[in-house]
Amino acid sequence: MKFGMNLLLWGTEIDESLFPVLEKIKEIGFDGVEVPLFDVKTENWKSWRKKLDELGLERVAVTINGPNFNAISQDPLMRIATLAQNKRALDCAAVLGSKFLTGPYHSALGVFTGKPATEEEWGWALDHIRQLADYAATLDITLGLEYLNRFESYLFTCTDDMLRFVSEVDRPNCKVMFDTFHANIEEKSMPEAIKKCGDTLIHVQLSENDRATLGQGHTSFPEIVKALDAIGYDGMLSIEAFSMKLTAANIWRKMFESEEQLMRDSLNYLKNITTK
Repeated sequence: MKFGMNLLLWGTEIDESLFPVLEKIKEIGFDGVEVPLFDVKTENWKSWRKKLDELGLERVAVTINGPNFNAISQDPLMRIATLAQNKRALDCAAVLGSKFLTGPYHSALGVFTGKPATEEEWGWALDHIRQLADYAATLDITLGLEYLNRFESYLFTCTDDMLRFVSEVDRPNCKVMFDTFHANIEEKSMPEAIKKCGDTLIHVQLSENDRATLGQGHTSFPEIVKALDAIGYDGMLSIEAFSMKLTAANIWRKMFESEEQLMRDSLNYLKNITTK
C-alpha cells in the first residue's frame, strides 16, 4: 500500500512555506501527500506541482466548504456560488496533478438546521455533485465524497447513506473516501463498512480516535487494514492528524511531541501492520 500525509497537521495556511515540510515527508518515507485546496487560484498551485514532481510525491487534493459556500443552502445564489467555488477547486486539483478531489463538499462543514436533511436538500446536493462530476470528467478527475460525523454535518453521516447518495448521483467518476475518525463515531463496525464500499472506495484517511499518533489510541487499524485487503484496495492510506494549529478541530491540549515524531511513529506503525 502507499502511504500519505495530510498537510492539515500544520494548520490551514497551505503555501510555499510548507515546501521544507514536503521534503521532510519524503525523507521520512511517505509516498504522497494530501493537499487541502482552500486557495482556489490556479496560478498558486503551479509551483506546488513542480515541487511535488521533483520530490516524486503523489498528491491527493481535498477541499471543504464552510458557511460561505453551501451546496444545500436555502439561498439559490449561494448554491450557484458554491458550484463555481468547487469547480475552481477542481481546476486547482488539475494544476496540482491530482487524479482526485476528495472531501465533504456536498454540504457545508458545521452548518446545521436542527433537523435531518430534507428531500429538497438531498436533491440540491445531488444536483450539485452531478454538475461537479460532469465538470470533473472534462479534467479526468474523480470525486471522492466523504461523510462527516453528526457533530460536523447532517446531509449524511454514515457509510450506508453515503453509498445511497453516490448511487443516486449516478456518475462513473463519483466515488467515496473513508475517514476512520468519523467512522469510529458513526459505524457499528468499521471493517464491515469498508467492505460495503467495495470498488467505490478510492481514498482512505487513517485518523486515531484522538486525532494524534496512529497506534496510540483505541482505533483497531489492523482490522481496518484487513478489511481493505479483503476488497482489494490499492489506493493511498493517508494519515490525518490534527493539532492546536487547526482551530476547527477543537483540540485544546498538546497531543504529541512534534510533527516529525507523529509522522515517524505513525508511519512505522502502519508499515508494521501492513506487512503482517
